[in-house]
Amino acid sequence: METPDRLVWRKSSYSDNNGGACVEVATRRGNVIVRDSKNAAGPVLRFDGQSWSAFLRTLKR
Repeated sequence: METPDRLVWRKSSYSDNNGGACVEVATRRGNVIVRDSKNAAGPVLRFDGQSWSAFLRTLKR
């Protein structure tokens, strides 16, 4: 997998643009990578497509 700085990141439209809670996502080879935009060099979460879909379904409930 590429390093996080080489991915194309998108900020969530629900993120607070005033320095609050912000997440960014990138996709690569069927995986979804999530990071905290305030700590771009920090840890990332990696989901395969099926797990990401299940995660989103759970959040929407």
